Order: sequence, then structure tokens, then C-alpha cells
Amino acid sequence: MLTLYPGIKPYVEHSLAVEPPHVLHVEECGNPQGLTVLFVHGGPGAGCEAYHRRFFDPVVYRIILFDQRGAGRSTPHAELAGNNTQALVSDMERIREHLGIERWVLFGGSWGSTLALVYAETHPERVLGLILRGIFLCRPREIQWFYQDGASRLFPDYWQDFLRPIPEAGRSDMLHGYYRLLTGADEIARLTAAKAWSVWEGRTLTLIENRSIVEHFGSPHHALSLARIECHYFMHNSFLEENQILRDASRLKNIPGVIVHGRYDVVCPLEGAWELHQAWPQAEFKIIAGAGHAASEPGIVDALVRATQDMARRLA
Repeated sequence: MLTLYPGIKPYVEHSLAVEPPHVLHVEECGNPQGLTVLFVHGGPGAGCEAYHRRFFDPVVYRIILFDQRGAGRSTPHAELAGNNTQALVSDMERIREHLGIERWVLFGGSWGSTLALVYAETHPERVLGLILRGIFLCRPREIQWFYQDGASRLFPDYWQDFLRPIPEAGRSDMLHGYYRLLTGADEIARLTAAKAWSVWEGRTLTLIENRSIVEHFGSPHHALSLARIECHYFMHNSFLEENQILRDASRLKNIPGVIVHGRYDVVCPLEGAWELHQAWPQAEFKIIAGAGHAASEPGIVDALVRATQDMARRLA
């Protein structure tokens, strides 16, 4: 089974001003002359982590990572103004043009798969290939499953902690209840809600609970951007038209792709990946037994590293 490549450091970092007040953190790693890949992180609002650089052979790939608006080291932190899907697609184009890249591979998981797909359907001529994990189509049914009724029945103990910040009278609409707290003026209530929202996700990411992931998701900096930005997007249907990604999947037909999805993914159930593959049959589809949603699970790591190796050979 393949594992991650050894840790590497960026050879250059950029602070890229986009629409005010947003400034994006962008970094480049690996081989400056290599095959360019853009890592598209999840959330929205999660930001990049050091291990995200390690899915790619640094001798083969020029690895670009960026923190999306309000996430990670981009500023202002957890900012919602001007934060929407179309703006993020425009930011990706801004990065591409700024770095002088003609075409690139996109690598994204969870919300990163959403954003990569929307970008590829908007700018198919700029995409050499897609490597996607934990497919998230951002439809109302998927939000309902995870934040109202569905995953709650598999994790009733963890769900109780997710319910706690919301008064009982408001629990018939958890999304709106959290939105009020996460955008309210009470800083303590805002941070309490952010931690509960984020820890619910962290606890359910993996097939077997991973304490280090839960602790990371519970850290205030990560929790605040993840919870505020996710809730903001989901309150606005992720700024997508109804069933937009599947509707426009025909635009992907000439793009080589790999879809990797854990069999026991509770955050983004396998159904969405299956439907995407039906709409985009040219993509290779890998269902990983014994895995949930997280990119760090061994079977997922193995499949993703193999996919980056195969993509590099295919595009050589």
C-alpha cells in the first residue's frame, strides 16, 4: 500500500490580493518545471495543511496550494463578505494567470471536489485532469443528511453535542439555528457554536474516530473559519443552481479523471460519487473498502497517490 511522499517546504509563497478585503495565501512546492497541479482544499473554510503537499511526487509535480477566501492563512480570517463559489472560481483563474500557468491538474476532496468540478465545468480548456475524493455535490439532500436528519441516526451520541448550542425550539432547522449564532454579535456564543459544528464533522470524518483530527477540528482558528464559511455557503445553496454539477457534467467528457470515494463515507455518502460517475463515465471510479471520508485514511491515501502517479504518466 502506497503512503504519502516525505514532507516538503514551499520554495516560494505569495500573498495575492483579490477582491477587497480578501488576500489569498498561495504557495508553490516541488519542481518549478514540473507538471502543475492545484490542490483545492475542503470545507469550504478548512484551509490547507502541510500533509496536503505530500500526495504528489515533488520531482514530477509543480504543486500549488492556496487557502480559499477566509480560510487558513488567507485574510481576513473567517470573512463572509464576497465569499461565494463564483468568487473562488475567479480566484483560481487569478492564481493561474498570476503564476503563468496555461493548463493544470486539479486535485480536490469533499468541498474541494465541488469547487474543482465547478471550475472544470466553467473552464474545461484549462484543465489537464481531475483527481477527486469524497465527492460532494452540495445539493439540499446532502446538507439535510448531515446537518438535520441522516448521519444523526448513526452517531446519536455525537449528535447530542451538535444539538446542544441550539435551543430545543429551533432544532427543526439546525442550519438556520447555527447561522444565527455564527453570524451573531456574541463572541462566546459564536465560538461555542463554531467548535460544536466543527467537532461534529471531525468526529464523523473517519471510519474509526481519529482523536488528532477531532482535536484539530476543535481548535478555535480552524473551527471558526470552517463553521462560519460552511454554514454561510450551505445557507445559500452553495451559490449553485439546482443540480448544477451533474447538469453540466458533459463539459468534463474530454478531461481525464479519477474519482476516489470511501465505501463508508458518512459526511458525503457514496451515492453522490456514483451519480457523478454515471454522468461522467470517462472517469475512473475507485470505491475504497474500509474507509470513510478523510483524505488521511490509509486506503484513500493509497488510491490518491496512485492516481497522481498515473495522471503524471498519462500526461507525460
